[in-house]
Amino acid sequence: MRNGWLIFRRQLQDTPKNRTVLIQFVLFPALTLLMNSAVKIEGMPKNFFVTLFATMYVGMAPLTATAAIIAEEKEKNTLRVLMFSGVRPQEYLAGVGGYVLLLCMAGAGILCAAGEYTAPQRTGFLAVMAAGILVSILLGGAIGVASPSQMTATSVTVPVMLLLAFAPMLSIFNARVDAVAQYLYSGQVSRMLADGAKGVGVLIFAANLLAAAGLFAAAYKRSKLA
Repeated sequence: MRNGWLIFRRQLQDTPKNRTVLIQFVLFPALTLLMNSAVKIEGMPKNFFVTLFATMYVGMAPLTATAAIIAEEKEKNTLRVLMFSGVRPQEYLAGVGGYVLLLCMAGAGILCAAGEYTAPQRTGFLAVMAAGILVSILLGGAIGVASPSQMTATSVTVPVMLLLAFAPMLSIFNARVDAVAQYLYSGQVSRMLADGAKGVGVLIFAANLLAAAGLFAAAYKRSKLA
């Protein structure tokens, strides 16, 4: 835990230097506040923009931030030095993942505050967001570890990010897209934020979480860090 905490603190200290990563955490909360105040359409579902941008936030911000951080440290051989110094993979992921989770949850708090929710609904909203962010962190970690450079990580992250972020939005208008999006954790995040958690949705979400953890483990074993 000490190693994970040190990595967490180091990432916090480096935040002002990495504006590319920092902007990921503020973009969608800012867009939500803007759209909520500027767009009023008769018949629009309650908290429409909050649910829409919260889902996109889960599919984009933690994924790209985690992949970029890990790939950059791998490219600069910082990650290899840490592993040779006795830092285990789970400690490193806990440090980086905890940092990304903290900043993402700060953004999730702004998204939640922008919506019209009761106190229990706000608790559920933040719980769903935290679970979705965790899956994205694991996927981003897998991409970062598997990529030889930050540029490669970016090229892999973009299509994955677009699928996770935009499939739930497009599923509102297209039944075929919805048939695919319902099996994605981001699709379940969208449904849970709108209608609450349900049995089948929780199982699909859990399967996504296990798959993301498996991908990270497999990527680490196949990397030269193992």
